Amino acid sequence: MFFRLLKEGFIFAFNSVIVNKLRTFLSLLGITIGIFCIISVFTVLDWMEKSVHDSISSLGENVIYVHKFPWGLNFNEPWWDLIKRPVVSKNDYQAILNKSTKTAAACFTVSQSEPLKYRKNIANNVEIMSVTPEFVNIRAFEVENGRYFSPDESASGKNVAVIGAVIAERLFEKADPVGKQFTISGKRTTVIGVFKKEGKGGISDSGMDEETLVPLNFGMTFINMKNMFLNATLMIKAKEGVPLQELSDETTMILRASRKLRPNETDDFALNKASLISQSFDGVFAGINIGGWVIGGFAILVGGFGIANIMFVSVKERTNIIGIQKALGAKKFFILQQFLVESMLLSVIGGLLGILMIFIATLIINYLYDLNMYLTVANMFLAVFISGIIGVVAGYAPANTAAKMNPVEAIGFSF
Repeated sequence: MFFRLLKEGFIFAFNSVIVNKLRTFLSLLGITIGIFCIISVFTVLDWMEKSVHDSISSLGENVIYVHKFPWGLNFNEPWWDLIKRPVVSKNDYQAILNKSTKTAAACFTVSQSEPLKYRKNIANNVEIMSVTPEFVNIRAFEVENGRYFSPDESASGKNVAVIGAVIAERLFEKADPVGKQFTISGKRTTVIGVFKKEGKGGISDSGMDEETLVPLNFGMTFINMKNMFLNATLMIKAKEGVPLQELSDETTMILRASRKLRPNETDDFALNKASLISQSFDGVFAGINIGGWVIGGFAILVGGFGIANIMFVSVKERTNIIGIQKALGAKKFFILQQFLVESMLLSVIGGLLGILMIFIATLIINYLYDLNMYLTVANMFLAVFISGIIGVVAGYAPANTAAKMNPVEAIGFSF
């Protein structure tokens, strides 16, 4: 009996929605915009979180980054003392290689922006990463075309490079870059590999897509290693089973001894970890999440009031029908669920339209900006759930008003 009444109520509601097209459109509009606002924020948030976590994973959760400056803004020393620190050097790298017992791999990198030129094509301000050969054992990446440089090429400082997918497109357009020569700071360099395209997002805008990797000994021919603002980093990967804190303590001891720091002197280097970035982003994501609920909440609230208003109009228009139904023995529950189903149907359809709009928007954005953004199943279920709840809440008052009508007065209302 319950399902039979529910079926009949659904048929009444569906017919009402179909007949009153303009009213249905106005009712859907508010909920559609509200769902679009809140779920689009969550979709962007999910994409940002995934991109950042993927970037952090590529940095390595068991890797320490020794740098002149600490990551983040929580400095324990005045900025003028930080500036006076020496940059990380190749001597620090050698000290770790010679004395560390907890290190699986260590890599020294120096980065500097340089223009790249191939025939008439020029790519300005490209980050050139000069690295020791162990970089491949620490930083996660994939060479799609060609290969990574060999230890012999690294040791001899051969003029070779592995370039990002975006750089390959800018310099060589549709041609195969591998084997071709371009210039870095006036030095002819041979392309031996191209990184697989990672897409935009994460900590850096494009990952390895806009990077150019060269052997350190080659990079030292055009980079001023004595520059006090040199962007140099020592990457140290822990052996399997070695806690990062143990590696950090050992690294601190080795570098302090190598730099001849006295016991009362503070460290003149910073040990940074990927977890520091993750923690700093947690608060940002939490704030965006709250903002999404607030923005979407107001939009959905307006849509809910719109549905409630339309449902009151619907009750008034069908007062005589309600009276006839009750005179024929229809129970309050039948009248109540009839209007509640109509309200929920309107709201859920609005939510589905909002989901469709977000799905189309993600396709357009991915096409235009090469982003790996997508609408998750969880967000789709959340949108439908929110829509259903709003439909019940917004439709209850009109439905309850209809259910309590006196059949004689309701029938007489139409005359």
